[in-house]
Amino acid sequence: MKSAPKVVVIGAGFGGLAAAIRLQARGFAVTLIDKRDAPGGRAYVYRDAGFAFDGGPTVVTAPFLLEELFALAGKKMEEHLTLLPVDPFYRIRFHDGRVFDYTGDADRMAVEVAKFSPGDVDGYRRFVAESQKIFAVGFEELGDVPFSRARDMLKIVPKMIKLRSHLSVWRLVCKYVKDDALRVVLSFHPLLVGGNPFTTTSIYALIAFLERKWGVWFAKGGTGAIVQALIDLFISLGGTLETSTEAEELLVEGGRVAGVRVKGGRTLPATIVVANGDAPAIYRRLVPAASRKKYTDSRLDRLQYSMSLFVSYFGTKKTYPDIAHHTILLGPRYRELLDDIFEKKVLASDFSLYLHAPTRTDPSVAPPGHENFYVLSPVPHLDSGTDWAAEGEAYQQKLFESLEKSCIPGLRENLVTSRFITPRHFADDLNSEKGAAFSIQPVLMQSAYFRFHNRSEEVDGLYLVGAGTHPGAGLPGVLSSAKVVDRLIADVDGTGNTRDPIAGSHAG
Repeated sequence: MKSAPKVVVIGAGFGGLAAAIRLQARGFAVTLIDKRDAPGGRAYVYRDAGFAFDGGPTVVTAPFLLEELFALAGKKMEEHLTLLPVDPFYRIRFHDGRVFDYTGDADRMAVEVAKFSPGDVDGYRRFVAESQKIFAVGFEELGDVPFSRARDMLKIVPKMIKLRSHLSVWRLVCKYVKDDALRVVLSFHPLLVGGNPFTTTSIYALIAFLERKWGVWFAKGGTGAIVQALIDLFISLGGTLETSTEAEELLVEGGRVAGVRVKGGRTLPATIVVANGDAPAIYRRLVPAASRKKYTDSRLDRLQYSMSLFVSYFGTKKTYPDIAHHTILLGPRYRELLDDIFEKKVLASDFSLYLHAPTRTDPSVAPPGHENFYVLSPVPHLDSGTDWAAEGEAYQQKLFESLEKSCIPGLRENLVTSRFITPRHFADDLNSEKGAAFSIQPVLMQSAYFRFHNRSEEVDGLYLVGAGTHPGAGLPGVLSSAKVVDRLIADVDGTGNTRDPIAGSHAG
């Protein structure tokens, strides 16, 4: 290993973990660093009073992407990690009290659709068929393929036109169902990856079929159990993990990466650096200004950033067995609220919420007889100007009051512990531009070739994984970004020079 090319991976989120495992298994000497005191990134675990609160993500799909990582070490995932099925996938509660149980079963879904609008059952089935077509191209064909050159994009333009990728997810759904409530049910998925259903390219309608194909899962022990299993796997391969180690600057010599300087002044030499962080922040904060020709500050300022999140983690001494694992609680407004969040960037007085109740599937994440929750409210990123230090506690109490009225009666009188994070957490602790929770939005002109490239155009030897890169946010997207980088670094000699014909071309 001492003679193997040295790789530094910045950030131990899922993208960094997957990239570190893939490259360590390939024979490189990989050092994985993270600024926080424990790995996980957005999947950091908060522990208090016997509760294990997953920071997120909590929706696990396409589990084969995790299985692949264990297979690289000749191991079977099920011997190190247990995934439990979630049913229903989501329970969607409308403001007027109506409930839709969203599952992967075609017949059950037809029954749910018929409860709202019998005339839309056929349209729903045709939408799923369209989602499958988009999935076949957007995920199976292109999900782990590099988009380093303009001609890579030009090759797929005819397919994108045929699949109507210029439409938003909302407009695509509207072509198949007429009932407004069902349109909401079939269009909310972009919010799981930081997108506005009214502006996100319809490519992301593939999520509907992806979930049907592979299901929705939860790891026994919480999402943190996945992180720990991957860390154990990485170390078993000979990798080195350093926490409480913050990258401060990428070292560049002659246009090529030479290493990483970390807080405190220490230097980690490297022939390859993989950055698993918010892509705009990687360029703005770590790459020297003299090395940035494309991603200048002004260009980064013009990008469309995702919304942020307010998340409250809380545990109760009472259980609520009627609550589903994943519940979406819709407020009185849908399009108008999303317009406030994404376009006007104002903190609205109303909200729609995602409630996570992992004890419904795995009671071990809370003390016996207790319930583990987090509630998530999409909010504008920091351009809203909200003073979260002053507003945070009051906002949490508004969420608790709403939950008491809708589905968790007596919440505050049964509260054992609570804490919350705001957009400031995403900016300060996770180094995300504007405190955006999902990096840049998945609009058409920020997708595929137009998203941050997995191989940097600015510095040779720098590669990027994570939500802001191709193919995008969400667990499948982030894990696939590591596959793209693995493919790009597939043939590297001892100097770190790749024989990939487009390396160092600064394409795009």
